[in-house]
Amino acid sequence: MNFTRWSARLPGTQRRAAARTDHKVTPDRRGDGSVPAARAEHLTDEPPTAPVVDELPVREVLDRVPALVALVHGPDHRLAHVNDAYTTAFGARPPGAPAAEALPELRELGLLPLLDQVLRSGRPRTLKSRKAPDGRSYTFTCTPVAKGGDGDDGVLVFATDVTDHAEAAERLRASERRQRETAVTLQRSLLPQELEEPDDLRIAATYQPGGTEAAVGGDWYDVITLGGGRTALVIGDVMGRGVRAAAVMGQLRTAVRAYARLDLPPHEVLQLLDGLATEIDANQIATCVYAVHDPNEGRLVYASAGHLPILVRNENGTVLRADEPTGPPLGTGGWVHASGSVPLGPGSTAVLYTDGLVERRDEDLDEGIASLERALAGATGTPQVVCDRLVRSAGVTADHDDDVAVLVLQHPARTGADGELFRNAALELLGGVEAAPRARAFASGVLTSWRFPAELHDLGVLAASELVANSLQHGTPPMRLRLRRTDRRLIVEVTDGDDHLPRRRRAEPGDESGRGIAIVATIASNWGSRRTPGGGKAVWCEFVLPKAAEPAG
Repeated sequence: MNFTRWSARLPGTQRRAAARTDHKVTPDRRGDGSVPAARAEHLTDEPPTAPVVDELPVREVLDRVPALVALVHGPDHRLAHVNDAYTTAFGARPPGAPAAEALPELRELGLLPLLDQVLRSGRPRTLKSRKAPDGRSYTFTCTPVAKGGDGDDGVLVFATDVTDHAEAAERLRASERRQRETAVTLQRSLLPQELEEPDDLRIAATYQPGGTEAAVGGDWYDVITLGGGRTALVIGDVMGRGVRAAAVMGQLRTAVRAYARLDLPPHEVLQLLDGLATEIDANQIATCVYAVHDPNEGRLVYASAGHLPILVRNENGTVLRADEPTGPPLGTGGWVHASGSVPLGPGSTAVLYTDGLVERRDEDLDEGIASLERALAGATGTPQVVCDRLVRSAGVTADHDDDVAVLVLQHPARTGADGELFRNAALELLGGVEAAPRARAFASGVLTSWRFPAELHDLGVLAASELVANSLQHGTPPMRLRLRRTDRRLIVEVTDGDDHLPRRRRAEPGDESGRGIAIVATIASNWGSRRTPGGGKAVWCEFVLPKAAEPAG
């Protein structure tokens, strides 16, 4: 075949050729045309002509191109020519054979269907950065060419070596993968390895980092038993991604646990966190919900710093959205947070979550929360089953583009034998000299009815007597003694109207007071005190029930 009869369909070629044909020299207009002899001689001489592109030998040009070039023609892409660079890379190729046989490297790279597309459409196609059998990476551009006369059209395959770029990109991806793995490892190590298990709640949680293309974020959650049967639950999200966000998250989570030990109301905990977040990094903010569950009140008291609303499904399947009150995110400063509450009685389920569960780029945030409400309304089973179902219903997969954290808690409705293990008894104390004997008699009768062994019975009566005596001496009415038992512990609590919190101190031999709290701290497994929302305080202690001492009924 005549190789020189092939020409690529290059836009503008005809216009440039016409421009060269029509070009004329403009005569000198500075005078009447008389010029010195030497100049006239120079103007009349014909300048040396340079060869135009159309006259260059195509084969020689292609052989000098450092890129790989192959020319094929016809419907089966028979090989017409390969240049020297192609031969150097893949070896000599027999002309006239179909590309499937003559160019096996193109077949392995999946380039033959692309040649068919180019031949049919008459448009160029590009295949970026494919690794060839020689170990090098190439970007292939396939351009349609036309053969003069009635011959078959062909395709010019032009391959540029991009190995250096491909290797640099792979090194960058590997570095990003290592950074992401480091951030995920840090993130998971800072989250609780095992959730604390409150007596009155069943809890499950899940955390799923974003897909491989997304940097890990700063989502976190925690469960903190406060003592006295109360439980704190927290979930938050540090804005930003990567190791820095995970590190800030770890500091906030540690601070939350420390502040929770103070047994403060939720809004005061967020107030402290707000100031700390500003000190940690003034350029990063975080959203957070801090909630406290008290089984005696049957409510979840919470405060929110710019976080998504808690969802609560009651025993009838109705879902309530607790979205008030809400303050700005942590780290903004200058805001006084407020606490709210939502019912959480027996049979209820509550869900705390981060925005990765409900936020989508093509969907309004309220629509995502509404979808989660519908999923929660139909979700039954254990907290872990509910947690998994909510994640699946939200369409969260391994390649999700954002971190997801979900915390599910249930306050189970206990009946029958299980219900017998969770009992409450309370006595209102009006003060006076008869208050202490009444409290001891009440505690003794209740603990006897609960069939506690003698030793635990006596310790419980002694603790109730000392706490009531302390309240009578240092507190103000109204006063209440409450006894509560679970399947794992006995809790004794006394409330009164004075908000001065007691502290343990060393009593001197001659002191007539100061020994009550010391006695309680010595005989009980744990003790503590807190201020109550309406003013006043609550002082409590608890005894862990040995397995052998747990009553049968």
